[in-house]
Amino acid sequence: MNPILISVICVTGIGVLCAVILVIASKVMSVKTDERLPEIREILPGANCGACGFAGCDGYAAALIEGNVRTNLCTPGGDATALRLSEKLGLAYEDVVEKVAFVRCGGDSRAALDMVEYQGIETCAAAALLHGGQKLCPSACLGFGDCARACPYGAIRVEDGLARVIPARCTGCGLCVSACPKGIIATMPDEVRVAVACSSHQKGAAVRRACAAGCIACRRCEKECPEGAIRMENELAVIDYDKCTGCGRCVEVCPTRCIHAGDFRGASKRRSRA
Repeated sequence: MNPILISVICVTGIGVLCAVILVIASKVMSVKTDERLPEIREILPGANCGACGFAGCDGYAAALIEGNVRTNLCTPGGDATALRLSEKLGLAYEDVVEKVAFVRCGGDSRAALDMVEYQGIETCAAAALLHGGQKLCPSACLGFGDCARACPYGAIRVEDGLARVIPARCTGCGLCVSACPKGIIATMPDEVRVAVACSSHQKGAAVRRACAAGCIACRRCEKECPEGAIRMENELAVIDYDKCTGCGRCVEVCPTRCIHAGDFRGASKRRSRA
């Protein structure tokens, strides 16, 4: 028989045998998928932010089907998503604790002084590698917008060299928190009405030299608060939101205006109230 024909027959036979083995293996070793998984995944917003504590929406959907987690862990989805999940899975409904991102820095280009003139890749991550960035304050916003690029909802913009959150668009997913190399963005309950826009733990004199909008630990807010909701921790004002009533008296007495008041309700809560 022709050697070439023999080779073709052998190769074909091996291919058919491998195909049969793969078909049998796919049947024997297949993992059954719960039919509800695609439906649960469809309910989730698809941000894949990890705010729920799982590796994206797929991970949370799988955990929900297993029945060992609550339905109110999706911050971007808010109460509406939690309600739909509870109804679909027959689980108890709980309100979502909506959160919103807040930039703990008020040092725009007019308030925060530069230490050097930065010339390089215009990202916060790159600038931070060079002695922590170009700002004299070690806790200042570098203003290159890594957080804005990370936000899938367009909830952050950079103005005058300072990142600012637009609460009405923010879902509290926390992607901006991970993107900030300075660690000055945090998520907080969107029910709060006052927040400290500073992250510096330097002494007051050093803060004054670096930024006109930083906390100088003067303790005026601490003394003025009728609820005892503000205290100084390592030269920085910290608000205890379990005690804070949002009266705004701390905002009025702050000499550097580093305590901000406002409506911080995020997109999830605004949608649920619409």
